[in-house]
Amino acid sequence: MIQLKGLFKLAPALAIKYFKKKGNTYSWDWYEVWQDAHKKTFTVAKAMREDILKDIRSEVDKALTEGKTFHEFQKELKPTLQKKGWWGEQIVVDSQGVAEKVQLGSMYRLKTIYRVNMQTAYQTGRYNTQLDNADNRPYWEYVAVMDASTRPEHAMLNGLVYRYDDPFWKAFYPPNGWHCRCRVNAISQYNVDKMNIHISSSAGNLSEGMALVSKKSGEYKPVTIYTDPLTGKKISPDVGWSHNPASAFID
Repeated sequence: MIQLKGLFKLAPALAIKYFKKKGNTYSWDWYEVWQDAHKKTFTVAKAMREDILKDIRSEVDKALTEGKTFHEFQKELKPTLQKKGWWGEQIVVDSQGVAEKVQLGSMYRLKTIYRVNMQTAYQTGRYNTQLDNADNRPYWEYVAVMDASTRPEHAMLNGLVYRYDDPFWKAFYPPNGWHCRCRVNAISQYNVDKMNIHISSSAGNLSEGMALVSKKSGEYKPVTIYTDPLTGKKISPDVGWSHNPASAFID
């Protein structure tokens, strides 16, 4: 099982570079900054004050650069957010004068912020390293953790192998959802031949569907759907994750 602590003790240079190049933006709900926009911007839902967003970003930056664990990350950030009042459930009045009870900071939210940003940055670095080495290892294998916490849909993708340039990776290069721990292994032609590995193709198996992003607004957004050619089962990333964050990496 891959642990983030182990990944980020290495402080991968490409992951750090990716995160530092992001700009900041403000959003009230997570889906207001949609898919591709996340590639180039850092945002935290309901962090509408500049100082709050900067505080959170600063700690994510340090966690990534210094290889900090979640315990170390929250130990530094939680007191700051509590001191500034961005913590717990609060009644907030929006610009239209509508009062709403919302969840600001919490341990669960801090864990989500930590894992999403660390995992996305790491996978971006990994993607670009694998892409640079595609001449030597042109086949990529989807690898799920395969434990009790793994989504059934992600477990179904475990072991599938596609060429690095197959359209499958545009939507399914990990992470593919909140707290997704999947990764990709690159494989050489030699190992494909030696181990008799089956190379799949997504041709004719990718489509687009609509998924609910907010019960509150009733809004639907598009998701990419992969149909397993053997079972006919349909698999898609979590809503909002049908994209490859690494594809916007700028040298």
